Amino acid sequence: MAAFNKITPEIAAQLKAVVGEKRFFAGEAIDPGYSHDEMPIYGKFFPEAAVDVETTEEVSGIMKICSANRIPVTCRGAGTGLVGGCVPLAGGLVLCTRRMNKILEYDMDNLVVRLQPGVLLKDLAADALAHGLMYPPDPGEKTATVGGNISTNAGGMRAVKYGVTRDYVLALTVVLADGRIVELGKSVCKTSSGYSLLHLMIGSEGTLGIITEMTLKLIPNPLCDISCLVPFRDVESCIHFVPRIKMANLDPQSIEFMDADIVTSSAAFTGNPIFPERVNNEDVGASVLVTFVGSDEDELDQKLIRLGKIAEEAGALDVLVVATTATKKAAWSARSSFLTAIEADTKLIDEMDVVVPVDKIPAFLIYIRRLGEEGGIRIRNFGHAGDGNLHIYCCSNDLEEEEFKRRVKIIMDKAYTKCAELEGQVSGEHSIGHAKMVYLKESVGEDVFRLMGEIKKVFDPDGILNPGKVCDESLAAGKE
Repeated sequence: MAAFNKITPEIAAQLKAVVGEKRFFAGEAIDPGYSHDEMPIYGKFFPEAAVDVETTEEVSGIMKICSANRIPVTCRGAGTGLVGGCVPLAGGLVLCTRRMNKILEYDMDNLVVRLQPGVLLKDLAADALAHGLMYPPDPGEKTATVGGNISTNAGGMRAVKYGVTRDYVLALTVVLADGRIVELGKSVCKTSSGYSLLHLMIGSEGTLGIITEMTLKLIPNPLCDISCLVPFRDVESCIHFVPRIKMANLDPQSIEFMDADIVTSSAAFTGNPIFPERVNNEDVGASVLVTFVGSDEDELDQKLIRLGKIAEEAGALDVLVVATTATKKAAWSARSSFLTAIEADTKLIDEMDVVVPVDKIPAFLIYIRRLGEEGGIRIRNFGHAGDGNLHIYCCSNDLEEEEFKRRVKIIMDKAYTKCAELEGQVSGEHSIGHAKMVYLKESVGEDVFRLMGEIKKVFDPDGILNPGKVCDESLAAGKE
């Protein structure tokens, strides 16, 4: 286990000198939520102390102290992650950026925004819209911080058209493990200027540095949009429809997949049965929710006509247009509630967010459901059909926690092996944290995993930044 030091009264006094008495917390004053994220099945780990920071200079000062004294530091935003990425496995200090929540400035000529990492995704989206702009990344958890989105390279529902968070980050201010402040990237749209340390930092989950400021690319807000639900009798025909949408050159903004089970759960939880369970006197086995954007209604009408034609050819039960502002809001609100709906009626949950080639989605879903039946675990799923990113949840209300974990591990081991066979990846957008590290190692192989570890050592030679995450196995023995 890594040899870290404890936060002594002398070190605590130094930390207080940086942030002040009111933003330093120890003992019972520490927020108990800092011990876990939104997936508590992965355990609770308590820090010795916590600080709320407000400036890059404060972060630098904190890191200089912790580096000099070999104190582990876990950076945390809103704590909405699902892989134990922001929990302090080694104790030490939690450095929370939630007070760094200012949108600093817009550059309307270059369509960029500069902001701090604690800004919530929903607040950035609303503020950009007020400027006639869109921040395209659209992860489902709107109360996540944008800094957290960058740290995990979050994707979301609009990735099929616009890409993921990485595609909108132009520049970052980062504090390194020893307290040095570095500027990565520039407010330009292209570069071929050496190794891209900017893109190495994106998705690194706070293991290489602490992001304190971001410059992000925006786009003009689309003038018109329309959504429609396309229901099918079964999952296979539903998923096989997805490539046809792309090949028809319809350029959808999003293509979301849902099966009958999650639709029922969502309706019960929200009281909003917006997604029908029967269409034309037939049971709906699965559906896709598709959104198009355009410059005028005529353009969208043409897309709907073409969608209707290929939907009929694919055996869809109907094409249901979500026409009014109220129904669009209800439909996307229901879609965003899927995980919350699962959490509301489930005692024990574990999850994976594998990504596979789109045409392999049915094969993977059939396989994982069979594993669930064999292992006595209920499988719930939904996802981003347009890019092959599936959210799979193992659920139980009857098992004891240890037995649940034992059964789920068997399922997870086999599921990630199947994912690799299908040329998929361990995570599409939730990242690795400590919960999925063993699967990352198996997926990428020893050589690549070792290279990741060597990169970690260059940025953080003492291993104090978010230890035990992504590719850092130093805490593995202590975690067992």
